Amino acid sequence: INAEYMGDDDVIEKSNLSRQFLFRNHNVGMNKAAAARQAAEAMNPALNAVSMQDRVGPNTENIFNDDFWNSLDFVTNALDNIKARLYVDQRCILFHKPLFESGTLGTKCNSQIVLPGATEHYGASTDPPEKAAPECAIHNFPHNIDHCLGLAKSEFTGNFEVSPADATAFGKGAKEFVDGLLEAQENRGTIADKLVGDEKKFGMAGGVMDLLMTCRCTSFDDCIKWARLRFESYFVNQIASLVHNMPLTATNKSGGPFWAPPKRFPHVVPFDDQDPVHMDFIVSGANLRAKACKLPVPKENRDVAYVRERLKSFVVPAFAPSKLKIATGDAEEDAKDDAEMDLDGPDALEVALAQLKDAPSGLEFFADEFEKDNDMNFHIDFIASFGNLRARNYDIPEVDKLQAKLKVGRIIPAIATATALITGMVGLEIYKHVNHKGVENHRNAFVNLALPLYSLAEPNPPEKHQTRTVKNIPDPINHPEYEEEATVVAHPEGFTVWDSIKIPNAASLTLQGLIDYFNSEHKLTLTAWSVIQGKNADGSPKALCLYNDCMASTKANLPRPIVEMLEIPEGKKLAVLEGVNFENEDGDEVQTAQIVLQL
Repeated sequence: INAEYMGDDDVIEKSNLSRQFLFRNHNVGMNKAAAARQAAEAMNPALNAVSMQDRVGPNTENIFNDDFWNSLDFVTNALDNIKARLYVDQRCILFHKPLFESGTLGTKCNSQIVLPGATEHYGASTDPPEKAAPECAIHNFPHNIDHCLGLAKSEFTGNFEVSPADATAFGKGAKEFVDGLLEAQENRGTIADKLVGDEKKFGMAGGVMDLLMTCRCTSFDDCIKWARLRFESYFVNQIASLVHNMPLTATNKSGGPFWAPPKRFPHVVPFDDQDPVHMDFIVSGANLRAKACKLPVPKENRDVAYVRERLKSFVVPAFAPSKLKIATGDAEEDAKDDAEMDLDGPDALEVALAQLKDAPSGLEFFADEFEKDNDMNFHIDFIASFGNLRARNYDIPEVDKLQAKLKVGRIIPAIATATALITGMVGLEIYKHVNHKGVENHRNAFVNLALPLYSLAEPNPPEKHQTRTVKNIPDPINHPEYEEEATVVAHPEGFTVWDSIKIPNAASLTLQGLIDYFNSEHKLTLTAWSVIQGKNADGSPKALCLYNDCMASTKANLPRPIVEMLEIPEGKKLAVLEGVNFENEDGDEVQTAQIVLQL
């Protein structure tokens, strides 16, 4: 082996020692790739290992560049998230590299062998989506701790990731922010909620208005007061509103008691500065708010006594509940509530924008993405305390911080036996590959030690795309019985994910040149081209139509170079061209193999 590259941007924690065999106590705090390299070289001094401390992904393609991928003989994956696995899978497809994929989940473990041209790739199959709890149960009628923690995670994301990003974008241009959301087909009421929240329900504004105006924080003391107001909003005001609108005597449409099991009738939880869970919420909330507002924190930022003292002079405003629409999960009941509410009143979005007309511009906030593995970042502290306080509202048994972390992070404790087993199985497959064994000798493994189940299967071949006839229903609402048939042509016939159409000398190719190339070389007409480039104001991917043969405005792009339109950085040798639509000479839709620009 000329070189073995080990890449990991994570550091070793004490909990890793029980299942990651190369690490010892003295490695805690070290980068995982560096520690693994040291351990491997201690076992085999002749090994030429290179540790790389960067995360593999689109943002590091200047490091893990085309030359890097081309230099590899094969890739092994031991990643902890699907997004990263899919990215590496796509790079292995582009550069035709074998991939040895594996993972563990408690007592379960699996391995998948991906061989260019011979097997399906990792992303060819997906697990079914997990069953989610109904929104009304999470927001209004929780009956287990998972519902409470689910709302806690949602509110963490809203307060410290989404709202700061929205406030920053709004401050750069209110009209552009709102127009971007409307273009993305966002509901006007939802946009209004992002801007000002629901003060009637919570007793304080939310979203952009909370950060820019009503609770604008300029010091850590302000952040402490904000956290105290949030406590009152979540665990007192919201519950008081719910009880006011749905009293214990409320009935459902059939006349039975509304608060029948599994629903639990809630009660407010008055603030108590001597209760550790109450103060956990205040301390974590204040620190996260300070981080979102990019404010310095005092050295006593974790001191409960200090925070308690700062709260003594603060008086929480009184709150009076009013008539509100409460989502019950019953479609008929919710429709009735809609009819009773003043839905013909002023447009909610216009009202929200009017409230924000004097909002300051140019302020920037920090959007904090949830990270479960850093015990010092206050993320789990906030979510655990929120979840347990919510549980108290409904008399649901509470959990400790570790249990909350496991549940919210969807963490199933790793088992060393499963790790060892699947490492050995992947190792066997690598031996087969370097000894040039055929695909028929390879095996994917599926193991559950708890049953026990050991299943070995030959890798599936890649799917072949064939010309086919598809049926469409042009007007499914008015004429669902009417169907149209259309032919979708595969080009080339029988292509798989491993095949590609390579465009030579693409560095200087214009859009017109690309159209001419496909016309002359493949007898195909390029009819449209759209790309995902940048983000909308709400952070969602932004789709741009760069060419459509029916839109005269896009023909101004014809003389533009492809690399300029795709914003391809210098140094790349290959790039994938996506979002292109073709027709053949008969006017049939054409599905092509992956188009690769050779730069």
